[in-house]
Amino acid sequence: MDRIVLIGLNHKTAPVDIREKFAVVCVDTSGPLMSLGQMRALRESFYLSTCNRMEVLFTTPRLDEGISAVVGLLADIYGQTGSALKPYLYTYIDQDAVKHLYRVACSLDSMVVGEAQILGQIKDAYSQATEAKTSGVILNRLLHKSFSVAKRVRTETRIGSSAVSISYAAVELAKKIFQELQGRIALLIGAGEMAELAAEHLLSNGVERIVVANRTLERALALAKRFNGTTVGWDELAEELRRVDIIVSSTGSPEPILSAEQVRQRMRARRNRPLFFIDIAVPRDIDPEVNRIDNVYLYNIDDLQGIVEMNQAERLKEATRAEHIIAAEALKFDSWLRTLEVVPTIVSLREKAEQVREAEVRKTLSQLGSLSDEEVEAIEVLTQSVVKKLLHDPILFLKRTSNRERKDYYLDVARKLFHLDLDRSEREEEEDQLSLDSDKMS
Repeated sequence: MDRIVLIGLNHKTAPVDIREKFAVVCVDTSGPLMSLGQMRALRESFYLSTCNRMEVLFTTPRLDEGISAVVGLLADIYGQTGSALKPYLYTYIDQDAVKHLYRVACSLDSMVVGEAQILGQIKDAYSQATEAKTSGVILNRLLHKSFSVAKRVRTETRIGSSAVSISYAAVELAKKIFQELQGRIALLIGAGEMAELAAEHLLSNGVERIVVANRTLERALALAKRFNGTTVGWDELAEELRRVDIIVSSTGSPEPILSAEQVRQRMRARRNRPLFFIDIAVPRDIDPEVNRIDNVYLYNIDDLQGIVEMNQAERLKEATRAEHIIAAEALKFDSWLRTLEVVPTIVSLREKAEQVREAEVRKTLSQLGSLSDEEVEAIEVLTQSVVKKLLHDPILFLKRTSNRERKDYYLDVARKLFHLDLDRSEREEEEDQLSLDSDKMS
């Protein structure tokens, strides 16, 4: 029986300078997939590469040879020897590999527990594997099952319901203020990493347009271009409050950028339409007195951090429930996998029975003389029905033994009992002997 193996590295096992070497094949995995598909030691293969993760999932009848071949390929991608790469790699085999894949799909192994992006990345990688024809019966089943397990975890737990990053928490708060973000305009003050993350979350949650303001115009233009947004001059910042709904501020200014009086003046022009401030900066960009103005909502980084910490703890609780689901689903897959071991024996049994039936029908028809098509069809149906009923109990027994400890023993007995391991000449000789014995009895 083929073994299931998963070899990889991630943010827990490898530093960024190692991970980034694999991230270059994040979009196009055709090269690694082609190489995997050409390896004789591998039957099926799947390649996943993200910014923080690289994993190869494969089946192999020769465990050591398969692992060695895959590590060698990864070393080639890395541009180093296998020994230099091995300290960063983890290897999971059989059910451990299944459990790990399920954990990855459910985002239990992600930097941010509960994030949804990884499942889409796995689905994209699977599509590439199917196009390259490197996945087969086992991996197709396993990957499809990982999708359903991830869906079940999302449905039965609250693992993805709580904000666990500052920028995401900010967006979740904005949704509570405005109910929905469709049609809203967001102003980003600053053009650093925090602003970039906030822009991603805001747009993915329905914000119509992003406006960027930064002391350095070039950086503002670069960020705005990335998100199809617009820019506003630093001296026009206060006036822009008339038109926007959400402000996310994350600059390095040593003193407040917007005063309470500036905001109060623009609220009159807005006719008191709600205005939502997220002040991530330390020191703070927005005068705390802003929070005293009617219909103005101001949250600083401490407010958000408290939400993040509380929600992270909540997600970890939900992760425990998710682990139980994964363990149960891994056992189910293992049971299905075990049934595959009996399939060759069942197929051989059916083939032999059909060969015997066909031989006996031919012999009988030759002895009966001329028969109508309806009569021949009746004999065919009768003999097929008899064979099917005779095989029903043995086949059912073999299927039931797939999860038993002595499965190999029962399979061996069945193959010997029905002479399923005879070569063609031996089988033909045996059938001739059976035919002679039948003639003598008649």
